[in-house]
Amino acid sequence: MTIGDKIKRIRTFRNMTQRELGEALGWGEKGANRLAQYETNYRVPKRELVTEMAKILDVNPWSLYDATTMDATEIMEMLFWLDEFNPSAINLFQLETYPGEKCNSSDDTAVRYHDNDSWPAHPPVGLWFNYGSVNSFMKEWVIRKAELKSGQITKDEYFEWKINWPQTCDDCGKHEPSKKWRHSL
Repeated sequence: MTIGDKIKRIRTFRNMTQRELGEALGWGEKGANRLAQYETNYRVPKRELVTEMAKILDVNPWSLYDATTMDATEIMEMLFWLDEFNPSAINLFQLETYPGEKCNSSDDTAVRYHDNDSWPAHPPVGLWFNYGSVNSFMKEWVIRKAELKSGQITKDEYFEWKINWPQTCDDCGKHEPSKKWRHSL
């Protein structure tokens, strides 16, 4: 997904026209045309401009930047955007340990699932991160997806949580997030 796709998706989520965002950036009458060039990937905005757009759009700038260094933040942003444009592509679930069994006490490391309609026809591939901040993020993401599925949060709230992560994180309910993202609590 390109930076232009991200700008357009967030701009339309904020109910802004290209003209309005162009004017907010100080581009005057030709603002909509210039913004259209960024959104169609005819031009690529410089990092300073992306940061300014992020301020106007009220999002974490990392939600717009292109991946470059592949650190934990960029990995999470890539997963967010994959989820945004392909909502059924990422299925999260919390693993649980078997009580009384010591970790790695067996050579059998398979994770088993019950075959039903919510699983794919072929066994899915699991992914486990051994990376602290990614693990914390994934735990909270499981909660947010469950809240969305159960109707506890709206699609807009879910998107707001993603585009302003990590300011919207509450460490799985352990503290208040630094940025409010729920419409009501």
